[in-house]
Amino acid sequence: MAKTIVERPAHVPPELVVDADIYDLPGGDHDPHMAWKALDIPGNPGFVWTPHNGGHWIVTSADLLWELYPDLDRVSCKDISIPPSESPLKLIPAESDEPEHHYYRKIVLPFVGPKAVRSLMVQVRAMSAQLIDGFLHRGSCEFMTEFARHVPMRIFLSLVNLPDSDREWLVDLVDRVIRPQSEEDRTSNTSRMAAYLGEWIEKRRSAPGKDLLSAIIHAKVGDRPMNELEVLGECMDVMFGGLDTVASMMGFIMNFLATHPDHYRTLVESPERIPLAVEEMLRRFAVANPGRRIVQDIERQGYSMKAGDMLVLASCLHGLDDARWGNAATVDFDRKRSTHCTFGTGVHNCPGAGLARSEIAIMLEEWIARVPAFGLDPDQRVITASGAVNGVVKLPLIWPC
Repeated sequence: MAKTIVERPAHVPPELVVDADIYDLPGGDHDPHMAWKALDIPGNPGFVWTPHNGGHWIVTSADLLWELYPDLDRVSCKDISIPPSESPLKLIPAESDEPEHHYYRKIVLPFVGPKAVRSLMVQVRAMSAQLIDGFLHRGSCEFMTEFARHVPMRIFLSLVNLPDSDREWLVDLVDRVIRPQSEEDRTSNTSRMAAYLGEWIEKRRSAPGKDLLSAIIHAKVGDRPMNELEVLGECMDVMFGGLDTVASMMGFIMNFLATHPDHYRTLVESPERIPLAVEEMLRRFAVANPGRRIVQDIERQGYSMKAGDMLVLASCLHGLDDARWGNAATVDFDRKRSTHCTFGTGVHNCPGAGLARSEIAIMLEEWIARVPAFGLDPDQRVITASGAVNGVVKLPLIWPC
C-alpha cells in the first residue's frame, strides 16, 4: 500500500504509536496473525495508533473488541475502509448504521440462513469430493488455486447466479481491493467491480430471477425502493464477502493441520470432533479486520480515542488475547467452547457465518476420508498476506500416495 503517513495528533501519546502498515505488516507474508499480535505492545490500554494509511487506531484487547463491535453509539460503520474512501458508494450492509442496516441485512438472510445452508450442503460435499479426487493421485496440490478458490466461490456464484467462467477474474479483483498495493489500485479495481456489476444489475432489472442479486435490486428500505447507489453498494458488499473470506480461512486451517500432524491425526481418528475443532481454529485464525469511524470519544485507562478518528477491529487479536483465552496462540481441540469474535458480534455479525462453518467442516470431512496424513511441500514457500482480510496466497501441500 502506498505510504500515506501523517503526523501524530496531539491527543495520541507517543508511547501508543506503532510503525504499522496493516497492508504490509512485518512477517505478514508468512504469519499475519502473529504480525498483528506484535502490535499489542506492552502496557497499551487496549489500543495503539499508527501514522500509516491516514493514521488510525488498532484495538488490541479482546474485551474492548467485544465491547466495540456491537457498539452503535460510539463507532459508526459508515467508513470501514482504511484509509476511508471519499466515494459516495458504500458497501452495504457492512457500511451502514441503523435503521437502514436492518433492511439491507434482511435481504441477504434468506439466502444464507439455516434452511438455505442445509439445501446447499449436498452440492458443497459433491464439489469438495470431486476436487480432492481430481488431484489425490498426484500426492500434491496448491490448495488455494485447486480447492479453496473453487468451493466457496462456486457456491456463492450460484447464489447470485453469475457465471463460473468469471470466477478467477472476480477472485483476483476482490483480492486487489481488500489487499491493495496502493490506494490507486484499490480505487481502480473497485471501479472495475462496479462496472461489472452494473451490467448485471441492468440485466436483472429487466429479467429478475430468484437469485440474491435480483432480490437486492428489487428490495425496499422501509416503504421506498433502494436507490442506485444502495443497489450497487449491496451487490458489491456481497461479492467481497463471498469471494475471499471463507477461502482464506480454509487456507489458514489447512496450513495449521499440515504443520501439526497430531491435531490432524485426532480428526482422522475422531471425525466427530470436527465441529468443535473448526470452532477452535476459527477462533485462532480469524481473518477480518474492518475499520470503523469513532463518533463519540472512547476513554480507557486515562487514554482517549477521539470522535472523528478511524480505528481497526482486528478480529484475530480477540482470539490471540491470553487474558481472554489463556495460552491463546495454542490450538486446543479440548478447549472449552466459548464465543469468539471471528464473525463479529452484534447486528453486524457476519450473516454467512453458518454457511462458512458448514463449508469448512465438509472440506475437512472429505479430506480426512481420503488423505490419512499430509504436510507442506518443503521445496515451495507458503505465502500469506495481511490487510482488510488476512489471506493465504499460496499453500503447497503434499501427501503419500
